Amino acid sequence: MTETQTTTETPAPTRPTLLEARDLHVEFSSRGRRARAVDGVNLAIGEGEIVALVGESGCGKTTLARTLLGLERPTSGEVRFDGAPLGYAGRALKAYRRQVQLVLQDPTGSLNPRHTVYEAVAEGPRIHGLPDERDVVSTALSHAGLRPPDRFFLRYPHELSGGQRQRVVIAGALALNPKVLIADEPVASLDASVRGEILALLLRLRAELGLSALVVTHDLGLAWNIADRVAVMYLGRIVESGPVEQVLTAPRHPYTQALMSVLPESPERVILTGEPPDPTRIPGGCRFHARCQVLAAGTAAEAGVDGRCRTEPLTILPAVPDAQTACHYAETTA
Repeated sequence: MTETQTTTETPAPTRPTLLEARDLHVEFSSRGRRARAVDGVNLAIGEGEIVALVGESGCGKTTLARTLLGLERPTSGEVRFDGAPLGYAGRALKAYRRQVQLVLQDPTGSLNPRHTVYEAVAEGPRIHGLPDERDVVSTALSHAGLRPPDRFFLRYPHELSGGQRQRVVIAGALALNPKVLIADEPVASLDASVRGEILALLLRLRAELGLSALVVTHDLGLAWNIADRVAVMYLGRIVESGPVEQVLTAPRHPYTQALMSVLPESPERVILTGEPPDPTRIPGGCRFHARCQVLAAGTAAEAGVDGRCRTEPLTILPAVPDAQTACHYAETTA
């Protein structure tokens, strides 16, 4: 069993690791079937780094994000924060959630329509017993770009634009002074006119506060605009990762190539055949082989790896900053 690991001439910079998944597995049982939603993932997020986790619906990226937040417990493997394993006892988990905060994709659904902006942002500091509540709320709103903050205190979500509501959600996360934001499709529900503003805000927060972020998305264009590194996930595993410029300008895994082909500037659209990923029925060999355009076109057979694609599993990619691909065919073109 092998994996391809391709590096640039200049190795990707290594940042001290802040949040890490080590050989993470998360399984669910339903009606006698076992779903391997996360099936062996190594992922590291460095200090001040933005990592994009991309893949189509059902690939396991949201389950991975929830596990990194401590909302799901892994079946095996571990989550580590600042060098220490995540503890699931009440006090330890509460302390951890001050450091790692979630930003949801739907600001309308995540804000209570009966709560003012002040109450929405103050909720976290009250739960954690932080002093100087008014100052904390004011600072968080200012960092989120809602200035002057007291002008927004008594407003309700329905009185705000979509972009302003998303800024309130971000302010609620910032109020606890976290080190990491996990943003699940942070601009998916926003108009194109304000998507860029929210992405620019996340970049500014990284520059001003030193925040790290994991941005979960199906949009490779978003990953290109915001991330330092990208990890492409398919059927519970990361199949390609590395610096965003390298992976997205020269994708090596056929699945990444297919995702890239939907972008407007792509010269040719790749249409994937076969069924969408099903974590209760993971195929043998490469887990992408049943839908792989390289295998279907006979290109893998010409390279002499079609049998390996169908029968030989690939090893789990390690959490390294350099570009790497889990693909039998990609090995032949290295």
